[in-house]
Amino acid sequence: MADEAGQVKNEELDPQQEALRQAALAQIRQYPDPVLRMRAREVEQFDGDLARLVERMTRLMDDANGAGLAANQVGVLRRVFVFHPEAESEPIAVVNPMIVERGEETVSDAEGCLSLQGVQVPVERAVSVRLEGQDPVGNELSLELTELGARIAQHELDHLDGVLVLERTTEEARKEALGILRPRAMLTPS
Repeated sequence: MADEAGQVKNEELDPQQEALRQAALAQIRQYPDPVLRMRAREVEQFDGDLARLVERMTRLMDDANGAGLAANQVGVLRRVFVFHPEAESEPIAVVNPMIVERGEETVSDAEGCLSLQGVQVPVERAVSVRLEGQDPVGNELSLELTELGARIAQHELDHLDGVLVLERTTEEARKEALGILRPRAMLTPS
């Protein structure tokens, strides 16, 4: 079973799986892409475009060996994310998500992110949340999430608000993460 933290499943991949993962990551926006800091807009039309977006995001998340993926990570500013609420569960797409209730208990744990490759930082999150939104055809959706599912949902909702784990961690962890990310950012063409 994979050890998951934030968006990333930590497990060994064979060479073919790793090649597929790298191809998927090439399609996922990477820090410091400005779209990662933008707030996504509410989805108003539940149509074929939305269905195709959800299908593409689910494929990319799974190919990248991820546990979750928000639409702005693929350059689309719409309030949609896909995730695996449990390690071996089928993926779920949530449109216009809102956390309507957070449990009082919080835990700090290491989180990775498909848009911040090679970085894991401690982030404190609620252990349980109630997430509401819609499915890709517009039906109401309500999920009671705990542990890993709650952590991933909070991480993805942050993405839709333009917030990265870098803003949710300690100052020391942020500096260390930026030390890893900045050299790559300077090498990336604008």
